[in-house]
Amino acid sequence: MGKTTDVLLPDIGDFDAVEIIEILVSEGDEVAVEDSLVTLESDKATMEIPSPHAGIVKTLAVKVGDRVGEGARILTLEMTAEAPEESGQVNDAPAPAAEEVESVQAPAPAANEVPEPSQPQRRPGDKESLIPPVPAGEEPVSGGKIPHASPSVRRFARELGVDLQLVAGSGPKGRVVKDDVQNFVKRALHGGQAAKSAGSPFDLPASPDIDYSKFGEIEIQPLSRIKKISGAHLHRSWLSVPHVTQFDEADITELEAFRKAQKATAEKQDIRLTFMPFLMKAVAAAMKSMPIFNAALSSDGESLIYRQYVHVGVAVDTPNGLVVPVIRDVDQKGVFELAKELMLISAKAREGKLLPADMQGGCFSISSLGGIGGTAFTPIVNTPEVAILGVSRSTMKPVWDGETFQPRLMLPLSLSYDHRVIDGADGVRFTTRLSGLLQDIRQLLL
Repeated sequence: MGKTTDVLLPDIGDFDAVEIIEILVSEGDEVAVEDSLVTLESDKATMEIPSPHAGIVKTLAVKVGDRVGEGARILTLEMTAEAPEESGQVNDAPAPAAEEVESVQAPAPAANEVPEPSQPQRRPGDKESLIPPVPAGEEPVSGGKIPHASPSVRRFARELGVDLQLVAGSGPKGRVVKDDVQNFVKRALHGGQAAKSAGSPFDLPASPDIDYSKFGEIEIQPLSRIKKISGAHLHRSWLSVPHVTQFDEADITELEAFRKAQKATAEKQDIRLTFMPFLMKAVAAAMKSMPIFNAALSSDGESLIYRQYVHVGVAVDTPNGLVVPVIRDVDQKGVFELAKELMLISAKAREGKLLPADMQGGCFSISSLGGIGGTAFTPIVNTPEVAILGVSRSTMKPVWDGETFQPRLMLPLSLSYDHRVIDGADGVRFTTRLSGLLQDIRQLLL
């Protein structure tokens, strides 16, 4: 019999007593490194815990419904002969005897669900539901009992105006999961019920159910979990925020020359110096000079909350969809430090290993499509933020200097903002200020 090891719950961030909602392996199963073992659900995210070793599951130490914290034993693995000590946590002490049990903590979990940016929680009576209270043919399924659902699912249902007593749960013991709420909303819309708010001057018609196979061969692929969650948030933001997009250009000729001159120095520190860290510094400076862009609208719409910190979210394209990790205290960090942090968080995003804390607390977002192409676009405000900057591909253009045309590298800017908070004049002032900073980055020293 091979060596056995206890797999312990790793550090999962600022959470304690997190509920196990699914066990993904059974005793006797063979698992590889990074295979998911259990699924945890907090009030902010669902996380799968990966295996730190290859081996055979000897005993399970937990069951569905258990609440666990850092260091809790999940299961015991019998190590396979070829399994290396890949966790890096085994020291240089002599190897334990064959039957000796060694405690090894699992690696940090990959976030299986991107948490939605913080939203004002709608309580019963605050606003009318966006979804019909009882869609046609729907009857309460809970029998008057409190539906079994996690806090995050309850919050999600409140935001969509869904009464959980009408939703049939598909999870263990009838637990209502997020997909159940989404499917309930889809049925309500397909049932011909118009989604509307109190006093709304318009109705949203249900999407037609089309049989596309009538016209030719089709292939159906489910949306990724990230796209399902972010899609609902984007739809909500688009419907609830009166968007205005301001377009502008910034002359980055000198800045790009400076960046290229610093690339060799950055490479010596294993840093890939892209344009984004410079843009983040300029955005942070513009936000400091115009605090309205660092504000949030209160849930009742009666006041503004001015943040005294500058955290900037940067959209990252991943195989599973778009995610927006947040870089904190951008105004207090240098360009090289931001570049290194951006490299690490982007790699983490593409590997699907972002934690809930990595995507919370943003004040302003940047979405750059310059590496792909395009001349302009209209990014959607990432509520509860009040503005987002879109950046397209820079191009050389002839610019009149008063005497002749000069070739200048011009960067297209697309600033979308919440018109309830930001006026058009402030939108123009912000892009003008940002353009000035990018044209002469030395202003950041003043």
